[in-house]
Amino acid sequence: MLRTVLMAGVPGVSGEEQVRFQPPDEAWLASVSQLRVNALNVYLFDVRERRDLRSNEWSSGSGSQGPTRTPDPVRVDCHYLVSAWSPATVTPATEPTLDEHKLLYDAMAVLLRSMPLVPATIYPRDSQAFKDLDPLIAESSLPVEVVPPEGFLKLAEFWGSMGTGIRWKPAIWLIVTVPVGLRTEVSGPMVTTRIIEFRPGSDPATAEVFVQIAGTVTRADEALEHAVVSIRRDDVLLQSVDTGADGRFTFAGLRPVPHVLQVSAPGVPSHSVAIDVPDPHGRYDIAVP
Repeated sequence: MLRTVLMAGVPGVSGEEQVRFQPPDEAWLASVSQLRVNALNVYLFDVRERRDLRSNEWSSGSGSQGPTRTPDPVRVDCHYLVSAWSPATVTPATEPTLDEHKLLYDAMAVLLRSMPLVPATIYPRDSQAFKDLDPLIAESSLPVEVVPPEGFLKLAEFWGSMGTGIRWKPAIWLIVTVPVGLRTEVSGPMVTTRIIEFRPGSDPATAEVFVQIAGTVTRADEALEHAVVSIRRDDVLLQSVDTGADGRFTFAGLRPVPHVLQVSAPGVPSHSVAIDVPDPHGRYDIAVP
């Protein structure tokens, strides 16, 4: 995303080879000389967790193995140093440092105008670049800090570690905060049967029993969304629901007798399954061909 933003906004920077992420060392300097065009080096030098943004919240969902829970993502600051490089050689008539200062200014202006980084405004949603992003990042607005006021205090140490042939350069300190998704856990077995019993007295024979059931519609081991699931008893339609993205359906208020589940969906042949209510094993899932 940083490369795309800089290529789109910085004058004279149009090729991917002009925005690189390798260390700005002697090998980088040699590659710039071969390019014969100005270039930007965007070097990730540090990664730190934003503990002030840490959350103990969990989000709930469902998966093939039952109910799931996922912790909120960890937020991490990615620290970059953005430096400008000219391939020109210093001569009495040529001062490449001026080109580098102009390039650094243009890059800083573009980054400041791009705060925060919103992937959906950088890439078309139907583009492969957008589809290749982690969904957690693709649907986020990434906070950005450009040239923090405290300044980068270890610039001399940084350039000294790049090699003896590299001189001190001004650089843009850029911080991008990204979410890092954590592992989804199965929180427990899925509840598929609930039995409610009403008794006017202590005699079990007077009990009125109602059953709630839940299941999942799948096709080729994938949850089937927008399927219509109906439940019948003695050829009488009792209830009908649509499945969501997880393929789940629920029916409540059923009597404890055999029923028939029927599934229909666009492009899928109608499929019926006879079930016991309640099923002794709590199995109401339907796999359609």
